[in-house]
Amino acid sequence: MMALLQRVRCARVEVAGQVIGAIDAGLLVLLCAERGDTAAVCDRMLAKILKLRIFSDAAGKMNHSVQDMDGQGRAGGLLLISQFTLAADTSGGNRPGFIGAAPPDEGRRWFDYLVDQARHMHPVVQTGEFGADMQVHLVNDGPVTIPLRMSA
Repeated sequence: MMALLQRVRCARVEVAGQVIGAIDAGLLVLLCAERGDTAAVCDRMLAKILKLRIFSDAAGKMNHSVQDMDGQGRAGGLLLISQFTLAADTSGGNRPGFIGAAPPDEGRRWFDYLVDQARHMHPVVQTGEFGADMQVHLVNDGPVTIPLRMSA
């Protein structure tokens, strides 16, 4: 599983001109399920997303996670969006291949699983729509953008 985390001041996702998910400060997370992913891989990815210390403390150091963004126990938002194009293979030419991405039914299963687990572990979770043509709007904070990859 691959993820691209962006620390944001706010973010929203639209489908057909309608906002379907929005957060204030927190993390926009683009997720890509890969062939061979398992529930254990999803669990490790979610644990890393929730615990990664990329929010600043009073001294400006990255010491807080999205679960405790301000050091006062206040959690930030998570906006989780499926994005199979993170698995793009561009080594063979100018048109990317996506053979490493999980097939759509498997990708949906792991995305839905991770979202469900996130909703049990974090108070503010919003999502995009799996497989939809989405427009994502964000104000990147920093900017801070972190790639993650977990494998079986």
